[in-house]
Amino acid sequence: MKRIACMHESPYISIIVPVLNEEGSVRELYGEIKTVLQELDVSYEIIFIDDGSTDSTKDILDEIKTVDNGLQVISLQKNYGKAAALSCGFTLAKGNIVITMDGDLQDDPKEIPRFIEALKQYDMVSGWKQKRQDPLTKTLPSSVFNLLTRWLTNVEIHDFNCGFKGYRSGVVKSINLYGELHRYIPALARIAGYKVGEISVNHRQRVHGKSKYGAKRIVRGFIDLITVKFLMSYSQKPLHFFGGIGSIFGITGCAVLTFLVYQWLNGIRIGDRPLLNLGILMIIIGMQFVAIGLIGELIVNLMPRKYWIIKHE
Repeated sequence: MKRIACMHESPYISIIVPVLNEEGSVRELYGEIKTVLQELDVSYEIIFIDDGSTDSTKDILDEIKTVDNGLQVISLQKNYGKAAALSCGFTLAKGNIVITMDGDLQDDPKEIPRFIEALKQYDMVSGWKQKRQDPLTKTLPSSVFNLLTRWLTNVEIHDFNCGFKGYRSGVVKSINLYGELHRYIPALARIAGYKVGEISVNHRQRVHGKSKYGAKRIVRGFIDLITVKFLMSYSQKPLHFFGGIGSIFGITGCAVLTFLVYQWLNGIRIGDRPLLNLGILMIIIGMQFVAIGLIGELIVNLMPRKYWIIKHE
């Protein structure tokens, strides 16, 4: 007998699918996911997060929902972005295992059992679109982005931007997503101390709808990469970052002023030299960076949150 999640049972698997204007894909995608989950014969829930669609995506999902009580359809007030949609899904998910995938049919639901198997070894498993079915205008920037992200985060993942991922439930409950940080979930999981793995997945060509990929997303992604790098290295010790920069400015400024004092003692006028202003300015800037670091330390220590996670096998 095939199982589905009921009101009083925590499902084994939660499938989260954020969608935006995917009216041509959602019905077929739902059918494929449903088939795979029924073959697994485990309890499940499917959560579609409608991120402000302006087409008939929501109507189609509501129609499907009337015949499947294992489906949840969540409509956001407006288009908040993929990170917000995933965060909403993570909050609602009740499964021991959480699978996220895109709603454009390019992710193959037949890969779900492989994610479940890989999660026996890892806390989080990221998909790798090794044979990506996208144009060069998407694959080339993505390759550069992934190379830079691997270098800065030291997380050996080939495809950070792949939306097809698997998680143990504890991971999704401890990750704070906003902006474009959904691209860096493997790095965020590593920051939290989780074991991160990767599997290659089948990637299919887009048949319906249009890609949401654009130049703005590239720029935002690189800006958020700076955020992730800062969080990985200095989230609990901001003074180490700002104080380090401030020390460089301050020491340089002191060296400049020491040199000018030496010249002044030897009878050389320094009052009208631009170098004097530069030395004073660098010391002031250095003091400001140190002050910012101290304020950061105060904020970290005053925040009402825990910085540890209990490990559950």
